[in-house]
Amino acid sequence: MPPWLQWTLIIAGLLAIALLVAFILRQYRALQASRKRQAKTEAFQKERRESMVESIRVLAMAVEEDQVEYSEACLRIKGLLDHVDPELLEQQPFCVFQEVHDLIQHMPTHRARQETETRFVEKMDRERLAVEEEHADAIRRAATAIRHHQFQT
Repeated sequence: MPPWLQWTLIIAGLLAIALLVAFILRQYRALQASRKRQAKTEAFQKERRESMVESIRVLAMAVEEDQVEYSEACLRIKGLLDHVDPELLEQQPFCVFQEVHDLIQHMPTHRARQETETRFVEKMDRERLAVEEEHADAIRRAATAIRHHQFQT
């Protein structure tokens, strides 16, 4: 084999090695960036979950101290549990949050409530208060239980 061909093949081989090293380094940096983004996402999700658990406990404490309407607390706790641990809504005593939610979810809230006829709002309020009264003991028991519940991390 002539020497010029040997040198051409050596140079081509070194060029291929250099290109492969550059490709490997680029992939390695991309993998490191992806891992860093994943770690940030996981930390954010963990922090968000802890915040939701804390909100559940604050709402439960507010129920125990009669600082919030039971129906509102049930709606909020149910919404938070949907994100934190939806299976709890099927278990005793926590299923009362789902039951009350199902009974009053059709009622207008916020702006829709303001735009609704007064007589209809009063009728809905009576219905809501009846639901609260019927489930009051179960809601208080569930609030105490959820406040002391150990959520899985």
